[in-house]
Amino acid sequence: MHLTPGRGNRLGCPSDASEAIMEESERSFIKIEPSDLERLALLSREDREEFFSRHPKWQRRYSGRILCIALCQGGAVHYVNGENGVKDFDIWTFYAEHPDATFPWRLRRTKDYGLSKFGKHPDDVGYIGRRVDLLARSLRCALTADPVQCIRSYLAAGRTKTARELSLKAVVLIEPQELMGQIIWPQ
Repeated sequence: MHLTPGRGNRLGCPSDASEAIMEESERSFIKIEPSDLERLALLSREDREEFFSRHPKWQRRYSGRILCIALCQGGAVHYVNGENGVKDFDIWTFYAEHPDATFPWRLRRTKDYGLSKFGKHPDDVGYIGRRVDLLARSLRCALTADPVQCIRSYLAAGRTKTARELSLKAVVLIEPQELMGQIIWPQ
């Protein structure tokens, strides 16, 4: 698809998915908008529903224990500074830990962002758009705890490899809805 000069955003990319180009690039430097966070939240919900439908044991324990959903790693840095670029989207679901079992921490699933202004990474064969990595952790927080404080405490303590790695970059909430777009890390 060719773009008409003057249309789209500052980089000449289309302003909505109906005009999307499927340019391949290592990183997309297009601004992440609230509607993009909403799309990531939807993909996260769909993935959770699929997982819980296949694993009723985990659904019983964790479907009602979500603290928050966050954009992390490089995508979150790009949301904050607009300069990092997006290779893929890393979406983390954080749960209040169930007393009987921690959430399966090695679980990693992927989804396709789909046709969008972000294009796709050239190594992501079989994807239409950017890859979305979906990961999860259960944290030792009360279900009624402030999700922002839970995540900040988890990252600041750095007790696990994941916490230490996530603490090196930004964290942006995408759910709960009323906190969407809030940059909670770094403080």
